[in-house]
Amino acid sequence: MPADLPPRVLRCFLAVAEELHFTRAAARIPVAQQALSRDIALLERRLGAAVFHRTTRRVELTAAGARLLPLARRVVEAQRELAEAFVPDERPYVVDVAAPVSTGQQVLDAARESAPGVEFVARYHSGLARAAAEMADGRLDASFGRFAGLDRASRAGLGHVLVRHERVCVLLPEDDPRARLPEVPLRSLRGSELYAGAGNPETAEWTDYAEALLAGTGVGLLPPFPKIEGEAEFARLVRKRRWSVLASEVFVGVPGMVLRPLVEPCALSPVSLVYRRRGHPGLGALLEAARALGERDGWRVRSFGGWVPEADARVIGGS
Repeated sequence: MPADLPPRVLRCFLAVAEELHFTRAAARIPVAQQALSRDIALLERRLGAAVFHRTTRRVELTAAGARLLPLARRVVEAQRELAEAFVPDERPYVVDVAAPVSTGQQVLDAARESAPGVEFVARYHSGLARAAAEMADGRLDASFGRFAGLDRASRAGLGHVLVRHERVCVLLPEDDPRARLPEVPLRSLRGSELYAGAGNPETAEWTDYAEALLAGTGVGLLPPFPKIEGEAEFARLVRKRRWSVLASEVFVGVPGMVLRPLVEPCALSPVSLVYRRRGHPGLGALLEAARALGERDGWRVRSFGGWVPEADARVIGGS
């Protein structure tokens, strides 16, 4: 690709490639349709190939256009990040840490200490699936959770970095015989059902993890239940219904319940910092805090030969 191609030309190409309509693409940028057509013609001259098939009824990518599309997206994204990196951004940085007792809260606390000039606004809404949707429409800047549990469309435009492998646990009524064990073998739960947020689309990534972990074990998931709002209501329901809950080592305490690590396998839940690809000093502070805590406390180590779903292993290996 010619090195001196103006950035606007690739932005015009992306708009047409995604809208497959010149008038809608021009309105989206926005730019005059005549100027848009000139830039597409310039691109095709520089490349020496047509990038669109155009008729009076439809617009389609050519083979050359299809090859160009992923490259153009990366170039435009890099150009945007470069421009934003040197523009002061003093707006608050909005971070969802899920709960006051969470890995995300620990990272946020460290970032606030290292970057006192940045205004972080914390939110406490459990569920990376919900957070991804809010990041996509600009209402949220960053969150924490299992990135591999998001669908491909939800991942688009989001960055992620592994922060921690949390040990997966089971929350049991304190009078359950297994509660007396220091660690609970997964096979000992055979024939029972665990609560893992089934039916709540905002935490779909956690239910997906539970399905992968429990497949073929004889341990089931509790059927879908209405979304539970707030720690007090959660504690009331799990005690009343005597649910066993699939959880992580970083979990709010529930009176009358005990948290025990799962073994055989030693299941681990990868927690990533997930963020909008937008320059802001708050993101840099979070990334550095996550790196420092991870190195200090060995958060990213897959201890005890820990098990993670295949989807997570692929995402972590490619991150």
